[in-house]
Amino acid sequence: MTVSEHIDALRKLMKERGYDIYIVPTDDFHQSENVGAYFQARTFITGFDGSAGTAIITLDHAGLWTDGRYFLQAEQQLSGTPVTLYRMLEPGVPSINEFLEKHLPEHGTIGFDGRVISMKNGKAYQEIAEKKHGHIVTSEDLIDLIWKDRPALSTKPAFALGLKYTGASTTEKLARVREAIKQHGATTHVVAALDDICWITNLRGRDIDYFPLLLSYAIITMDEMKLYVDKQKLTEEMCNNLTAAGITFHPYNDIYEDLKHLDSEETVLLDPSRINYALRNCIPKGVSVVESENPSVLMKSVKNETELHNIEQAHIKDGVAVTRFMHWLKTHVGISSESPVTELSAADKLEEFRKEQDEYLWQSFEPICASAEHAAIVHYSATKDSNVPVTENGLFLTDTGGGYLEGSTDITRTFAFGNVPQNMKEDFTSVLLCNLHLANVVFPYGTTGGSLDVIGRLPLWKRGLDFNHGTGHGVGYLMNIHEEPARFRRYLGNKAPIQDIALEPGMIITDEPGVYISGSHGIRTENELMICEGETTAYGRFLYFKPITLVPIDLDAVVPEMMTIEDKELLNAYHKRVYETLAPHMKEDERKWLAEYTRAI
Repeated sequence: MTVSEHIDALRKLMKERGYDIYIVPTDDFHQSENVGAYFQARTFITGFDGSAGTAIITLDHAGLWTDGRYFLQAEQQLSGTPVTLYRMLEPGVPSINEFLEKHLPEHGTIGFDGRVISMKNGKAYQEIAEKKHGHIVTSEDLIDLIWKDRPALSTKPAFALGLKYTGASTTEKLARVREAIKQHGATTHVVAALDDICWITNLRGRDIDYFPLLLSYAIITMDEMKLYVDKQKLTEEMCNNLTAAGITFHPYNDIYEDLKHLDSEETVLLDPSRINYALRNCIPKGVSVVESENPSVLMKSVKNETELHNIEQAHIKDGVAVTRFMHWLKTHVGISSESPVTELSAADKLEEFRKEQDEYLWQSFEPICASAEHAAIVHYSATKDSNVPVTENGLFLTDTGGGYLEGSTDITRTFAFGNVPQNMKEDFTSVLLCNLHLANVVFPYGTTGGSLDVIGRLPLWKRGLDFNHGTGHGVGYLMNIHEEPARFRRYLGNKAPIQDIALEPGMIITDEPGVYISGSHGIRTENELMICEGETTAYGRFLYFKPITLVPIDLDAVVPEMMTIEDKELLNAYHKRVYETLAPHMKEDERKWLAEYTRAI
């Protein structure tokens, strides 16, 4: 069936059930950024497969809302379908809520599956319906009724991380969470976010491609943690260890019924952005509810000493793999016209190099390997239909990562081949300056990522350029590659999508400015940064960034004349670290090549 046929089938059901509008988000039952095959309902109904977006279907209109990372991709994938693209936060573009309020008729009905809409959004939709003297219906998954070959829920086995990787036991983590529950004046904590549950239990899963997360819910009290999970995914040893930590096991979907029987004397702590609307509505009206961010969000974002050590080791391994890949590209692109290096074959080769590293598991997200104009699509993903040879005279962008038992990596490099036009080199150098300047910042404790974002854009702004995505995000420890709450993000007026928070020592955050010229080229340079404790002066504590990604920046695309002496010193110092760290792991020919590509300029 085509997208048009899917929408027609949905509208037929909407008419039968009296729905005026039906909402299909990206989310699974846990508000995850990336979802398993079973949950890709928004892709099914629109054809757009990016990781962020919401579809709104009315009886005579279909729209998709997504952010700047996906404008070009969505435009291409929605072409030829009846779905209109709404570019979020762009001038003149209505928000989802504004659209709903305008298009919902008086006494109308909004429908959605309450399990895939966050409590926060569900309440907003309910308020819009009430303004129009209408109502919402959240008990039906209409997509499930028309998706005849829908994939089944994952049944893949889980695995556990030992203390040498986590640095803290489940018992220790539960003690910290329970103390936070008390501080919020609560007695019970309902958790639906998969990464929070995985952090607390030290479990990982295989339920979402690339992201080692385990489909589960939890209810934590002062003396017990109820884990709602398919127990067949756990080994006997996992069950025994978790039981010893006071954890009991319950069928995955039983939480909905169990919440209905909470005692009225309980006070429940929950995160309105990380729990679905249906779960919230299962809590009896007489039970007190405290709405606050899950305590584990901040706890897991600040890595302990064991995790930080492991993460640095993972980056050395990944640096070896990606640097070998860079060497391979430089010695193979343009060599054979009969068997050229393509976007897909390059991605496969990089995976080969990563698989050579100890304790490597799999890629930490779907790789982006984009040649020439494809790189202007921020989250481009090569397919058999779109696959092209790597350009012999231009730029090739790779945004990839590795999942290791010591942690996850996320790196973007843009490589130059042949005769690169001067304007592309200037764009490349501007992006490099953004990256270097942000990484070199020293800042007082209490500073937010939002207040530093301008530093990662200023060299581009001076040339009238910019990029339509955040400058950096937190990175999870073998979990989500995009981890809250750390971020570098620009905030425009009152359109800040989420609260900005102070950066803490022990957080890992990316530094990834870019430039995207539609139809021509795209450039991004990304390193991960470790936030470190600096000196304390009469003006307070100061923090600094330590780059932990160790792969050369391609000097073939750098314009030295655009750099100050200090800029060159920053790049030279970084390259000196790269060479000294990686050279002992390289073969003789690779080591000679590495010396050339990390030379001082």
